[in-house]
Amino acid sequence: MYRFLLACLAALVCLPAADFDILIRNARVVDGTGNPWFRANVGVRAGQIAAIGRLDGKTADRVIDAAGRVLAPGFIDVHTHIEGTVEQIPRADNFLLDGVTSVITGNCGSSEVELGAWFKKLETLKIGPNMGSLIGHNSVRRTVMGTANRLATEDDLQRMRALVDKAMREGAMGFSTGLIYVPGTYSNTEEVIALAVAAGKHGGVYASHMRDEGAKILDSIEEAVTVGKAAGVPVELSHFKIDNKSLWGSSIKSLGLVEQYRRQGVDVALDQYPYDRSSTDLGMVVPSWALADGTAAIRKRLADPATREKITAEMEKNVNALGHSDYSFAAIAAYAPDPSIDGKTISEVTLLKGRQPGVRGDIETVLELLDKGGAQMVYHSMGEEDVERIMRYPNTAFASDSGIREYRSGRPHPRGYGTNARVLALYVREKGVLTLEDAIRRMTSLPARTFNLADRGLIRPGMAADLVLFDPQKVQDKATFADPHQYAEGFDVVVVNGQVVIDNGKFTSVRAGKVLRRQP
Repeated sequence: MYRFLLACLAALVCLPAADFDILIRNARVVDGTGNPWFRANVGVRAGQIAAIGRLDGKTADRVIDAAGRVLAPGFIDVHTHIEGTVEQIPRADNFLLDGVTSVITGNCGSSEVELGAWFKKLETLKIGPNMGSLIGHNSVRRTVMGTANRLATEDDLQRMRALVDKAMREGAMGFSTGLIYVPGTYSNTEEVIALAVAAGKHGGVYASHMRDEGAKILDSIEEAVTVGKAAGVPVELSHFKIDNKSLWGSSIKSLGLVEQYRRQGVDVALDQYPYDRSSTDLGMVVPSWALADGTAAIRKRLADPATREKITAEMEKNVNALGHSDYSFAAIAAYAPDPSIDGKTISEVTLLKGRQPGVRGDIETVLELLDKGGAQMVYHSMGEEDVERIMRYPNTAFASDSGIREYRSGRPHPRGYGTNARVLALYVREKGVLTLEDAIRRMTSLPARTFNLADRGLIRPGMAADLVLFDPQKVQDKATFADPHQYAEGFDVVVVNGQVVIDNGKFTSVRAGKVLRRQP
């Protein structure tokens, strides 16, 4: 018996190792370049794409029959906000089920400041998709200056530059701004340039939620390009749009200016979510000067009749300039003090509270909600003509502008569940706005190029094995504004760093994501 066991063990030891960990056969490969698909088999070994071709006679620990389905690089979402949620929901279900294998967070000027420590924590925690982060201007400014409505002193700048420099050394992908948000909105261009230059010494990208996405969008594009040129880094214009109803259709001008800069040699690219509604906090409809210096100062202004009237008059003027007569375009996504009003518009809440309908009554509702802590909102602010025109621009990538979603919590924007599926189902399959190959290019190699993810975004030997297998006739976004908590369908297999994390549309037990640090 002993000799028999030894013989069996020797036989096992002598068995030849499989050629690949995973072998995907019979795939229509859309490789991320934008070129036409081709039929091939793809072998994965040790977390990388090892071979592409016929691969006759090759063996693998796991063979997947693609059966003619599309095999694409894993999607790269370069505009996310996962701070604060990735720690609680590290698998990031809503991203993986939408085909996303890598995300960039820290956008709109909001990030973790101590990135090195945070990265180590996430590596211990283990995350679903890969993740890199920008260092955010608002977070840095708040650390040094609070929410003060003033220009930075030289001492302030020195301290902020040190924080940016440290974050870049710890692997930040670049520097982001949210120049419509407190406290970044109180800065001038010179401050932004000073901090972008500190980031630019280490490379990376400058990603900007610009100061204005409507009436002053051309000035805002010019400012962003000026910052990028001064820092010597590529510029990413975040969630590019026209958010002023009075100006719908004018994306032809904003895109024209972007293209003009590109022809002058400026590396500027865009990202976009494929919806005609935006989502941000309630404070965006309130004059920024009224939000300075913290909660106590805000409440003091609201309690003073003269100041409250000044705020009200300015809000009325601003909403009219946006082409609206009231706040029926603004719906509540999440209001912690009273979740029963989630999903209702400000105008609907005004009626529920017994106020006079119209803009003045709506403003009173806004100020009441603000006084009680504010709310996350969804704004119907864009026109479909602009959405599709921006989508057709060759240098527009797709990005969700979403966090990790807690299932059934609040009434969030559906982009957190279905951005990529929506592009493939509605704008490729149904409307034909883009070809399948070009849509996938914008989800893969274009964002990888802009953020210097040199080993991702393409199906090529030696690249990281982040892959998505799906049937383009079946992939579908399910999330709607009325019922947003619905996962995308049709992404049958998702591979992250060579490990299957979605199998036949279901989660495996594997969390294979890595922290992506900026590469020199």
